Amino acid sequence: MRSADVLLADGTAVHLRQVEPSDADAVVAMHARFSERTRYLRYFSPYPRIPARDLHRFVNVDHVDREAFVVAAGDRLIAVGRYERLGEGAPVAEVAFVVEDAYQGRGVGSVLLEYLSAAAGEVGISRFVAEVLPENGAMLRVFTDAGYEVSRKFADGVVALTFPVAPTERSRAVQADREQRTEARSVARLLRPGAVAVYGASSAGHGVGAAVLAHLRGAGFAGPVHEIHPKGPVTTVSQVDGPVDLAVVAVPPPAIADVVADAAAGGVHGLLVLTELDPAARRELVRAARAAGMRVIGPGSLGVADATVRLNATLVPRLPWPAPPAPPGRVGLFCHSGTLGLLLLAEADRRGLGVSSFVSAGRRADVSGNDLLQFWAQDPHTDVIATYLETFGNPRKFARIARAVGRHKPIVMLAGHTGIGGSALDDAAMQALRAHSGVIEVGTVGELFDVAVVLAGQPVPTGERIGVIANAYPLAALAAAEIRASGLPVGRAGSVGPGADPAEFGAAVRDVVRSDDVDALVVVVAPPLPTGPLAADQSAETELLAPYAAALARAVAEADKPVVASFLAGQGPAGVPSFRSIEEAVRALAQVIRRAAWLRVPPGVLPPPPPGADPDAPTVEALLASYGVDVVGSVRAVGAGAVAAAVEAAAGPVALKVADRPHRIDLGAVRLNLAGPDEARRAYADLEQLFGAGVEALVQPMVAPGVAVVVEVADDPAFGPVVGFGLGGPVTELVGDRAWRAAPLTDADAAALVRAPRAFPLLHGADLDALAELLVRVGQLAEEAPRLRRLTLNPVLVRPTGLSVLHASGELADPQPRPDTGPRHLR
Repeated sequence: MRSADVLLADGTAVHLRQVEPSDADAVVAMHARFSERTRYLRYFSPYPRIPARDLHRFVNVDHVDREAFVVAAGDRLIAVGRYERLGEGAPVAEVAFVVEDAYQGRGVGSVLLEYLSAAAGEVGISRFVAEVLPENGAMLRVFTDAGYEVSRKFADGVVALTFPVAPTERSRAVQADREQRTEARSVARLLRPGAVAVYGASSAGHGVGAAVLAHLRGAGFAGPVHEIHPKGPVTTVSQVDGPVDLAVVAVPPPAIADVVADAAAGGVHGLLVLTELDPAARRELVRAARAAGMRVIGPGSLGVADATVRLNATLVPRLPWPAPPAPPGRVGLFCHSGTLGLLLLAEADRRGLGVSSFVSAGRRADVSGNDLLQFWAQDPHTDVIATYLETFGNPRKFARIARAVGRHKPIVMLAGHTGIGGSALDDAAMQALRAHSGVIEVGTVGELFDVAVVLAGQPVPTGERIGVIANAYPLAALAAAEIRASGLPVGRAGSVGPGADPAEFGAAVRDVVRSDDVDALVVVVAPPLPTGPLAADQSAETELLAPYAAALARAVAEADKPVVASFLAGQGPAGVPSFRSIEEAVRALAQVIRRAAWLRVPPGVLPPPPPGADPDAPTVEALLASYGVDVVGSVRAVGAGAVAAAVEAAAGPVALKVADRPHRIDLGAVRLNLAGPDEARRAYADLEQLFGAGVEALVQPMVAPGVAVVVEVADDPAFGPVVGFGLGGPVTELVGDRAWRAAPLTDADAAALVRAPRAFPLLHGADLDALAELLVRVGQLAEEAPRLRRLTLNPVLVRPTGLSVLHASGELADPQPRPDTGPRHLR
C-alpha cells in the first residue's frame, strides 16, 4: 500500500494512504462535517449525504484506472482525493479532491495532487483534467500553483483545466519550496515555542526532568512553562490555558505511551524526548506521535535551545549565549548524542562563539539534521550552520538540501567515523562531492569551531591571496609555507622584527591589510624579546602581548577582508579569530577562502533533455542514443573466419579488440588500422595467443585519434546518481584520478568537472565544450533513468573538434526506491 506521513503548511504531521473499503464509515463521518459550501464546491450540488452506491464506489478502487487517497489526522479522515481514467487504456483521467473545512488552506490539496500525479504516471496516465467552479478560487490555485503547464477553458459555468502529470522543472521547484517551508515551520514551533510543558519533573527537584524545568525557568524563557505531574496541581496538559507547542518528556520508558496520549489530547505540536528507548519503542513513539500530528526530537536527546526566545530545554545549565542586552550568536549547532552535545556546547562557550540555536537529535527517530537545515536555511537569526553528523537519515536529501542552502549560508560538517551513507566512493571523492554541494567538511571538533569562528565573524574574501604579517621573520616564513601547502597563493608578506613596539606593529598590519595584493590576512604574534621562560599560566606573556592585541584590533577595525591571528602566548583581541597555532589559523582561513571561490562561480543552468529522451529505454545503448550520446558501432566475432568476414564487410580500416577489455591497449588487447581480412586473421591469432583460443573480439571502424577519457555513472547510496570523469589509461586508474559530481549537472558543473582531475593539463587543445556537453547529457540520464545502476564510457576520444564514444557498458535493473524522489514525505 502506498502511504506516507506528510507535513502540512503549518508544520503539522498527517498520514496519507490509499483508500480502503473499511474507510466507508469514516468517509461518511467526514462528509457530515463538511460545510454546505464545501459540499457545493466539490459536487456542484448540495449533496447532503452520500448514497450507498456512491459510497461503495468511493472506497472500492482498483488502484490503476481508479485511485483514491485519504488523509488522516489522528483517527479521523480529513480529506480525500481521487482520479478516474476516462476510458479503458486512455492516457487521461479526471482528478478531484475535497478537504474538511478546518484543514482547508493548509496545503492538503497540494499534497494529494502530488501523490495522485505520481500514481497516475506509473499506470500510463499522462494528463489530468479537472472541472472547478469559478468561485472555488482555492481549488483553482491548487492546480495552477503546482508548477504544471495548465490550460483552462470556461464553458457551461465551469472552469475546465487540463495539464500533464509528468514532473517539470518548475513543479519540482515548487515541491522543494513547499517541502522546505513546511519542514522549517515544523521545526520553528519546536525551537521557538509559545509555551512549553514538562513531563517528569520530580517533586523533590532531582533528576532529568527537574533539571530541564529549572533551566527553562532560569534562562528567561518568555512564554509559560507548565509542569505536568500526576501528583502536582496540573496532571494533564489539557488543563493548561492556551496552546502548547513543545512538551519535554523525561519519564521512564513504560510511561511514554501515556505521555504521548496526553500530549496528543492537549493538542501539543511536538515532543522533546530525553528518555532513552529501544528500537521497537522508538518506532511506536513516532507512530503514535505522527498519528496525532506531532513531531519528535529524540529519544535520547540532550535537549534543544534557542537564544532568540531564551529557550534552554537542555540538561546544560550554562549555554554559549551573551548576557543581555548583547545580541545572540549567529551559529546554528546540531549533533546527535548527548555526550557530543556537551562537548560542542562547552567548546563553543570556551571560544566565545555565540549559538543561535542548538539541537541534539539523540536517536533521530523523527526530526533529523535535514529538518534543521531546512529551518536554518531561512532563519534570519542564523548565519552559519555547524553540524556533527554521526549518521544520515536520508543522505540523498542532505546532499540536495545542502546544494541549495550552501549558496546562502555556510555549512560546516564534521562526519562521525561510522560509515555515513555507505558510499561506494572513497573518502577523497566524497569530500569533493560535499564541497561542491556547499559543505565545508572538517576532520576534528577543533577544526569545526576554527572554521565556524571565522565564518561567523569575518567578511567573505573576494580572492584567494593570503597576506602575512608577523613580528618575527621565521614565523612569517612558516605561515607562508603553510599557505602554499594548502594550495593557495601568498600575497604580500612581511615581518616587523621582534623588537617592534605595538605602534610599529599596528602600522605594519594596517599597511598589509590595505594592500591590493591581499584578499585575507594571517597575523602571527610572539612575545617580544628578550623574555624569560614561559610560565605555566602565561600570565606574564599575556600582559606583554596585550598592547599588540589592542594595536591589531585598531589596525583591522575597518578592514573589509577576513583577518585571523595566531598569538603564540596570551589571547588575541575580541573580533579577530585567534588560534593556538599558525597551522590552525591557515587551515581555517583556507577553508573559508575555498568556499568563497566556490560561491563566485555561478551555479549554471540545467539544460533541457533532448526531445527524444527515453529514461525507460530497454538497453543501455538505446538509453544513451535517446539522450543524444552516440556510441561508435562494433561487431562481435569469435574465430578468425568470423573476424575476417567482419573486417571485409567494413568500409575502411578497423580496430580489433578483446571484447571484455576493449580499452586495454597497454595489455595488447587492441589492434589498430587493420586494412583487410589477412591482417585481421594475423591480429586475431595474436589475441588468441595472449588471451586464449576462441577469445571474443570486437571489430570497430577506426575513428580519428584523440585523448582518451572515461565517463562513469554510479548510483551512490549516499549521494544518489553521481557522474565521474577522468583521463583514460591504467596510470590514472591506478592513482584514482577521477572527479565526481552529483547528477544532474548544470553547464557550469560539467565545465568544472572536466577541469577537476589532476591530469587535466593533458586535455590541452581538446574540445572541452563537446566534453562538457557529453557530461551534461550523461548527468541527465543518470538522474532520470531509475533503472540505471552503473554506466561506463571507456574510452571516449576527445579531439580538437568533437569526440567519439568508443565503448559503453552498464547495468539496467529493476528501479530501486529513491527516498528523495517523488511526492513529499517524512522518512
